[in-house]
Amino acid sequence: MELASWDLSLTRFVFQRLLGVIYFIAFLIVVNQFPGLCGGHGLLPAKLFVKRIEFWDSPSLFWFWPHDVFLKTLGWTGLALAFLAMSGVSDVFSTPWSVLVWFLLWLIYLSFVNVGQTFYGFGWESLLLESGFLAIFLGPAGAPAPLLVILLLRWVLFRVMFGAGLIKLRGDSCWRDLTCLQFHYETQPLPNPLSWAFHHLPVVFHRAGVVFNHFVELIVPFGYFGPRRLRLAAALLTIVFQMILILSGNLSWLNVITLVLCFACFDDAFLKLFLGPAGGASLASVVPASAGLPSPVIYLLVLMVIFLSIKPVLNLLSPAQFMNTSFEPLHLVNTYGAFGSVTKERTELVLEGTAESILSPATQWREYGFKAKPGDVLRRPPQVTPYHYKLDWQMWFAAMSPYYQNPWLLNLIGCLLRGQKEVLGLLRDNPFPEAPPKFIRVRHYLYKFTAPGEEGWWKRELLGDYLPPLSLEEPAFRRLLLEQGWMEEP
Repeated sequence: MELASWDLSLTRFVFQRLLGVIYFIAFLIVVNQFPGLCGGHGLLPAKLFVKRIEFWDSPSLFWFWPHDVFLKTLGWTGLALAFLAMSGVSDVFSTPWSVLVWFLLWLIYLSFVNVGQTFYGFGWESLLLESGFLAIFLGPAGAPAPLLVILLLRWVLFRVMFGAGLIKLRGDSCWRDLTCLQFHYETQPLPNPLSWAFHHLPVVFHRAGVVFNHFVELIVPFGYFGPRRLRLAAALLTIVFQMILILSGNLSWLNVITLVLCFACFDDAFLKLFLGPAGGASLASVVPASAGLPSPVIYLLVLMVIFLSIKPVLNLLSPAQFMNTSFEPLHLVNTYGAFGSVTKERTELVLEGTAESILSPATQWREYGFKAKPGDVLRRPPQVTPYHYKLDWQMWFAAMSPYYQNPWLLNLIGCLLRGQKEVLGLLRDNPFPEAPPKFIRVRHYLYKFTAPGEEGWWKRELLGDYLPPLSLEEPAFRRLLLEQGWMEEP
């Protein structure tokens, strides 16, 4: 078997450019949201987290200097490196230059993920790190593409899809009786503008959608390693499936990066059908020729992935399958899955504040608006994929569990009562632009899509208070914020 081939050079080139785009989006989220989420004045400060852990439990550059200046510097550095990767500048010099760009992207993003705590505990974060680590070994356009690394990317794609299929079969019974999609579009974390239309499709479409889901996730993945025609068909079916998911909801870049991984199943002859003969004919002529990484390095990479795949494979075979789990702190080989359970009703937390110092039945409350999650029933669900609003997503989880399982929510209230600008930047609007409110309460609502012909996008019913009105003047609440290190005495 040839270890490297020019017949995969265009495939490698397109994959790296698209992966660079995803890295760019990821670091854009870091620059825009990480200060409010895990900065020094954020909801779960990284500087407090690194004091409670050992370095090798969660390796990160922030373990050495967990301060906002360094955080912002690395965020912008990652964004610049991602631009080099997505624009192809990572290819214009030698193999060491390409390796350096992709290694720094992986290292810097790993540093954010490993201190991002609950806000970075998503499967697509590990998927980007695993794919990004393999991209280090692909080499630049001036070298033949290493076939073994391409095969490892197909192995990543297989685990993403097959793991998602197995977790559904073993999880919610609605995946077995074909009813999950009758709820999913309404109850998924962040619906988009088309989710309403998908929700109102006839039941027969929902049932057919579940059958198609099982086919693409449980049977099609074996085609990624088959003969050329079967492999191309499997990749194209997966792309169609991912496009449907992108159209029907906001799932960060999970579907986009899965789609990008499908390019590892293509070859240059297939891609030239769409890009034209000149699409990759002169790749080797526009960048310096390079020998690529030595074969022993690629062999060691393959052996390492085989060894690290043991636990993920055992997890796939286990009836107690874990979903979206890393078995080592570098996120090199992970296990994946999505929507093993589907909620049947959508509940939402609504934060309300008041500027009044004394509460009464006549107190006027103003509602905080979030950037992506449902709130105002007349507001159309936004389209944000492949971008991701991490606080909005966690608010979806919080609505399904008690407040003490979401301690960051108490700090969110504390930050809003103090008018913390980094945290206010995570919200769509601030109903108290002049001065912070005196009290904030959290109300629990049942949300449903409107029926065709009804006004607005949502209708809601109050279920009760999730948290009573809280104030910084309340001794117990203030003491909690101080003890956790979330607030300092003036």
